Amino acid sequence: MKDIDFYFFSGTGNTLLVVKKMRDTFEKNGITVNLHKIEESNPDEVNLEHMIGLAFPVAVFSTYPLVWDFIESLPRASGTKIFMVDTLGGTSGGIVGPLRKIVAENGYNPVGAMEIQMPSNIFFIQDEETNKIKVQKGLEAAEKYALNIINGKAEWGRVPVLSDAVNLFSRSTLKLTGVDLHQKLFLFKVDKEKCNKCGICVGLCPTRNIMITGGNYPVHGLNCQYCLRCTSLCPKHAIPCSFNYKGKTYSAVKAKEFLKRKNL
Repeated sequence: MKDIDFYFFSGTGNTLLVVKKMRDTFEKNGITVNLHKIEESNPDEVNLEHMIGLAFPVAVFSTYPLVWDFIESLPRASGTKIFMVDTLGGTSGGIVGPLRKIVAENGYNPVGAMEIQMPSNIFFIQDEETNKIKVQKGLEAAEKYALNIINGKAEWGRVPVLSDAVNLFSRSTLKLTGVDLHQKLFLFKVDKEKCNKCGICVGLCPTRNIMITGGNYPVHGLNCQYCLRCTSLCPKHAIPCSFNYKGKTYSAVKAKEFLKRKNL
């Protein structure tokens, strides 16, 4: 294990923090780690000579369509080692088993899976001190998991029937709420009294769903996957989320961390 290519997607920063912690742990043990944003990566360019890491947040017991699209487009392998880690505020049930099945059938060697509790970024946002403690515990779990991968102690189990059913339900629900319900009834709209037209939300959006033209206010299109980057990381809090209690938001990092192209 000399090189790891770590592909990740992070909504409001929890997964990014975990990935960085794992990268630092690997590198302290002499392993080179290359970080790649999933939304900017081409599956055809994956180096099968390196160990592969996958990291992403949980969404509706599973994860986002853009993450599944990347995973299901990975090239055929012949024993390339692969591990996964996800971050979640509650529970999943539809990721670990189905993902193991996909990568194993595609020729990869699944060596580890871990789900790490981090602060929730939707519905009820807890207080800052509680979130700080959760982040600390999550990063401790990430460090331990990386060491287990290095020492060959990580595991990637599978619960076939139940997890497959949850995965099917989750992906169908995300499609329904993302395209049919959210896009038509709960489309994000900018609060023009708060927005200063800085354009940060445009750069943050992983699906290029937000546009600014001719000095106008940002407009959301119909390709939202509800990752909450725009509403949680807007410096002016100008993109309200109607599902959050009292309009509170949570982000683990500042917007600039997502706008960086290099040196993550």
